Formats: sequence, structure tokens, C-alpha cells
Amino acid sequence: MTSPLQSGAPRRSFLKHASAGAVGAAAMAAPMVSNAQTVSLRFQSTWPAKDIFHEYANDFAKKVNDMAGGRLKIEVLPAGSVVPAFQLLDAVNKGTLDGGHGVLAYHYGKNTALALWGSGPAYGMDPNMVLAWHYYGGGKAILEEIYKSLNIDVVSYVYGPMPTQPLGWFKKPVAKVDDMKGLKFRTVGLAIDVFKELGTAVNPLPGGEIVPALDRGLIDAAEFNNASSDRILGFADVVKNCMLQSFHQSGEQFEILFNKGKLEALPAELRNVITHAVEASSADMSWKAIQRNSQDYIELKTKDKVKFYKTPDAILRAQLAAWDKVIAAKAGENPLFKKVLESQKAFAQRAGEWQNDYMVDFKMAWNHYFRAPAKKA
Repeated sequence: MTSPLQSGAPRRSFLKHASAGAVGAAAMAAPMVSNAQTVSLRFQSTWPAKDIFHEYANDFAKKVNDMAGGRLKIEVLPAGSVVPAFQLLDAVNKGTLDGGHGVLAYHYGKNTALALWGSGPAYGMDPNMVLAWHYYGGGKAILEEIYKSLNIDVVSYVYGPMPTQPLGWFKKPVAKVDDMKGLKFRTVGLAIDVFKELGTAVNPLPGGEIVPALDRGLIDAAEFNNASSDRILGFADVVKNCMLQSFHQSGEQFEILFNKGKLEALPAELRNVITHAVEASSADMSWKAIQRNSQDYIELKTKDKVKFYKTPDAILRAQLAAWDKVIAAKAGENPLFKKVLESQKAFAQRAGEWQNDYMVDFKMAWNHYFRAPAKKA
């Protein structure tokens, strides 16, 4: 084909053709922008509307909504709006809900192995290390295998490492293992089995029902999670003693659930938005927890007049011994439970050695600046 220049055509004719070609090439090179209508997804959390955990669920939704630029909108309802908290997994699987926000321990009744993403000492891993195991040590693949074995068609995003949870709220502080015996106690997941080994009578109530049960005397003591949640839910209104530090849920995570069909129907770029929003929310939640939990801890002590006690080492050691009995029994009954344990143990042995050898004792520095040395007699 003869070009405009070769044919002797005027220069303006050549420029016209060149300009049109450049525009066409630019159009081909530009990314495709979809003008599809907004996709709306209805989520439910397993938390009361006033709890900071429900706030975390809304934080995730806002990140997705903002990053999606109007193409995807997630609305989050509080616990009980559509289904009770412990029925979230079934509702998402069936499509009654498009997704949800909760914890894996709430699915304990489906398969005991699901509670290992949070319950127990996790072979000495802190919550962030448990997340590292999930994403880089094989946990994610095993979780998918567990859901597949249950014919549950969901996509699970584990995120949000929680700080170590207190032993709980007690009408009288506990000083020894025998003080736990006979107490009517609230907990969930595999912690149920641990506290049963310690002699308590366990009632696995959802978050919104705990304080009313304490107030009416239906339970004697309870654990939930953190200073902010405990204060918002009103623990300090009915009980004034809180025991800090415990191995029953020392490395727990949150879980964001999607109905698999609904998620896979989204364009790839929106699925990527969700993945990165989960990662961003995990970091943001960790930072917010430090800010809010530390402030509410002060408020509980000063305004609410709560007395805090460190859980005695004897009780912590008894928890570890109880945990060993529980996991030995569960592993003998459930091959997937055993598979999770073996995977966690292998990762924890390597990662824990590195962390324990490398990390400085931050408490030493804090004491140096904020806690005066005891005066000599």
C-alpha cells in the first residue's frame, strides 16, 4: 500500500492519517474500564452492632467499597439480623448471605479442626505467626480441604491477628487450679474442652448473650476477647475482677467468608480488590487494636474500677497439660485435626526458634522507662 507521502498527497493529509492511527493505537493500549452496574453484597457479622469487632467488619467493607470505585458495595449487618451468630457459615454456604465476618472457632461443631485457627497455645506461636503459618506454611490449603470435606462451598479469608485474650471475668479472682472447679463458665471452640479439663461447666454463648447471663447468675465467669469489646459489652457493669493472660485462645484470627458462587461471579479485578482489602484490613485492625485496647484498659481500671490480676502460672501450666490431653484425643478421632496439628508444629518449631532467639525482651525496655525499681528495705 502506498503511503500518503509516497503518493505525493499534501502534508496535512499525512498528519490526519497519522493522528488517527495514534489515537487508535492509544485506545488499544489503554486498560479496559468496565462500566458495569454496582454489585451489592449482603454480609452479616457474628458480633453485636456496638462491638469493636463489628467495627472491624465495617472497616473491611469500607476498604472494599472505596477501592472498587463504586463497582462493588458490601453492606454488613450485625449478628442476628438474618441468622444467629453460630449459623453464619451455613447461611453463607446456602447463599442466604453473600458473606460474613466471624471466627473459625464458631464452626467448631462442623469439624473440631476448624478451632485450631485460634484455640490453644499453637505450639508457642503468637497470632501473627499463626497467620504466617496459614498463608505460607500450608494452613490455607488444609482449611480448604476441611471445607470441601464438609461440602461447604465458601471462600475463606483468614486475617486480623488478635492480641492474647484474658482468662476471663470472675466474680472472685482465681488463685489456683482448684478455684476453677465447678464454675459455670462461658467460652467457645476447643477452649470448651480445655476448661472442661480444668473442671468448669462450660456454656458456649455468643458474644451478645454473655453479660446478661452473668448478670442473671446463669454463669459464674466468662471470657470474651479484649479490653475494648469487654468494656463495650458491659462486663464491668456486672463483674469487677478480670484475670489477664491465658493459653486458651492466645493466637486467634478473624475470618471473612464469601459464598463461593457469588465471589467467582465477580470480575477478576474485583476479586483482587477483595484480596488486597483483606491484607490491608489485617494490618489496620492490628494497629487499631493497640490504640483502642490500651485506652479501654486504662478506662476499665480508672473509671470502671475493675481489678486486674495476672493469671497464676499454675493455671497456665494446667491449661497446657489440659490442651495436650484434648489434642491427643481429637487427633485420634479426626485425621484432618491431626493434619493441622502436624503442619502447625513443623512451622512453629522453625519459626518459633527464630522469633524467640531474635526478638529482644521489650518488657525490659518498658520497665526501664515507666516502672521505677523497687526500693531496698
